[in-house]
Amino acid sequence: MDYGPAPESTKEAHAWLDQHGRRFGLFIDDAWSEAADTFGSFNPADGSELAQVTQASDDDVERAVQAARRAQPGWVALGGHGRARILYALARLLQRHARLFAVLETLDNGKTIRETRDADLPLAARHFYHHAGWAQLQSEEFADYRAVGVVGQIVPWNFPLLMLAWKIAPALAAGNTVVFKPAEYTSLTALLFAEICQQAGLPAGVVNIVTGDGRVGEAIVNHPGIDKIAFTGSTEVGRMIRKSTAGSGKKLSLELGGKSPFIVFEDADLDAAVEGLVDSIWFNQGQVCCAGSRLLVQESVYPRFIAKVKARMQNLRVGSPLDKSNDIGALVDPVQQQRIHGLVESARAEGCEIWQPDGAAPAEGAWYLPTLITGASTSAAVAHTEIFGPVLVASSFRTPGEAVQLANNTTYGLAACVWSESISLALDVAPQIKAGVVWINTANQFDAACGFGGYKESGFGREGGREGMVEYLVPLSEDARPAAPASTRMADKGQVTPQDAGPFALDRTAKLYIGGKQARPDGAYSRAIHGADGSYLADIGEGSRKDIRNAVEAAHKASGWARATAHNRAQVLYYLAENLAIRADEFAARIARQTGAKDADKEVQASIERLFYWAAWADKYDGQAHQPPMHGITVALNEPVGVIGIVCPNEQPLLGFVSLVAPALALGNRVVAVPSEMHPLSALDLYQVLDTSDLPGGALNIVTGSADELARTLATHFDVDAVWRHDGSLDGCAEVERLSAESLKRTWTGGAKGRDWFDARQTCGRAVLQHASQVKNVWIPYGA
Repeated sequence: MDYGPAPESTKEAHAWLDQHGRRFGLFIDDAWSEAADTFGSFNPADGSELAQVTQASDDDVERAVQAARRAQPGWVALGGHGRARILYALARLLQRHARLFAVLETLDNGKTIRETRDADLPLAARHFYHHAGWAQLQSEEFADYRAVGVVGQIVPWNFPLLMLAWKIAPALAAGNTVVFKPAEYTSLTALLFAEICQQAGLPAGVVNIVTGDGRVGEAIVNHPGIDKIAFTGSTEVGRMIRKSTAGSGKKLSLELGGKSPFIVFEDADLDAAVEGLVDSIWFNQGQVCCAGSRLLVQESVYPRFIAKVKARMQNLRVGSPLDKSNDIGALVDPVQQQRIHGLVESARAEGCEIWQPDGAAPAEGAWYLPTLITGASTSAAVAHTEIFGPVLVASSFRTPGEAVQLANNTTYGLAACVWSESISLALDVAPQIKAGVVWINTANQFDAACGFGGYKESGFGREGGREGMVEYLVPLSEDARPAAPASTRMADKGQVTPQDAGPFALDRTAKLYIGGKQARPDGAYSRAIHGADGSYLADIGEGSRKDIRNAVEAAHKASGWARATAHNRAQVLYYLAENLAIRADEFAARIARQTGAKDADKEVQASIERLFYWAAWADKYDGQAHQPPMHGITVALNEPVGVIGIVCPNEQPLLGFVSLVAPALALGNRVVAVPSEMHPLSALDLYQVLDTSDLPGGALNIVTGSADELARTLATHFDVDAVWRHDGSLDGCAEVERLSAESLKRTWTGGAKGRDWFDARQTCGRAVLQHASQVKNVWIPYGA
């Protein structure tokens, strides 16, 4: 017995297309432009043309940005309740027209109607409902934040409407206005959404939709009138966007590629795991950034599990995506089909076994049968390249430790699945996997209340949840920052050189601090440091690329600091503060000699208080537990970023150093710090404080020298996970952001603006903690 055909009617969708003459202009400032310079939008299942869509120009993008800028003050002034009512109306309209949206999405994208109807549309509506709530609560829950302003949003073709909801809903809730670019291949549901924006009473200019190819996205990214870019797409394009926005001051969130592991332990419910695997890799024909494309099975059950997978693949139905009984639809475009075919054939040439179920794909359109690849080495192209198609690469492992190693053996870090009947084993493995989302005994679960986003080259920033809202907000304290950093540069005149101190003066060269030990600079160069009055104070080592490399290596060896309990980290920071207090007079005198400050003791006391402050946060920034509609809970864990390179400010050389280093350490990061280039001795004087405060060697490393040179090395080092730069150098901050694009590491830069390091509003709070952590959402089902 087999399923009979169950086709979904396309009558309403085609009627909507005909109503518009199958030609669409742009939606700017609540008005439709005439269709001009159009290109075709095609049904990938049969190659037929659905409509002609306008290729926006630079002038069109300019008009859209100007409309959004004009509308933004009024949209904010509408208030949280006013915005909530409109977001609620959008959610209701999505539900009211759900079948039309679902059919149009299937026609335009090629995914099955079951997926658009039962997954994409309900979740899109859920995002607008959820963020209507955030809009209502914004003045209470985000009282210390404001909207970013005008947001440029660029989405891919695999989830056209759902990605729109993920991005537009939080942006509008926060009070931003939007210039939105749908994917070139799949613009139709975004244009239908523009119509329901009008029906919902959205003010003119709040949402603007411009269609076209990559040139439109480039114009949005480079437009100076846009305050934030939110991009979902390929890692390669994400790198380009990071480089293009470097130094612009634009806020940036990137949700990029993935090569997600699907781990099956020997005690797992194998039949359930097979069904989860189907949802993970063959959902949307594998055209999913978090698809479980790397199957890792424990050796003892590997043959049995592979046999079950092949049997299940044999029963997957490939055919018309409008048939409700089919499992696999069409790929989005023949270009994607050719790319997948090329990668699979490269695996065959490398000696891998390629297995596909019996049967043939439809003759017309872009199709690819579900495919299983076995025998691939970890260095094979298919093992580390994002295929973005219905292709699964399988291998085995022996121990949980090996499973974690294989899972993390990728430049990506978007998602993972862990299958085991032992909750103890699953919850032990999940935190060890470097991914932003981990599903336990389930797959591809999403909810507006639970953040989604990646680690490493899968990007940074989150969509959904409280952390997703923060992506569209700016702390009010940023507006209070000084226009420029305090000038602490001294004249070169009247300086007393080391030779002037006498022929028998002691060598006072302050060394670097690497791995818990003082170290001479690799280049054996030093530089004289003079006080505010020009007097010689000491020589310091000029750190080099090799010194940074040694410091990063020491930081990675200190991984135990990340695994230490939050209580333990707090105790160490309290101990640091205690030992600094004992030597407060000595540190104050050093600061006074370096900077000429009249209130140096105030800076020391503020540094002690700052250490207490971050020690207090160490065991209190502990994540959340969400209860999404699924039968289970989702635990949001605030994890350390990893190894952070920090370039410290010149003003308040001790307080600035402590204000940046302490929060990073409090959350379990290891730090390579470059202290004030002009006044480094306050940081170097901490050697003995560190040595007597139980801080493990390598948790904090100090390398003195040129801020520009050392920041450049940190930004290009692939084993550094984030770089912070707050020394007031506009060009230097831009360079850090640009160079970090190669490994897509996170950055936090101050630009040319200053910061009042005494002001807790500018230097403390959750905004800093968010830079020092990354959120991992672990989905844990129960009872079913």
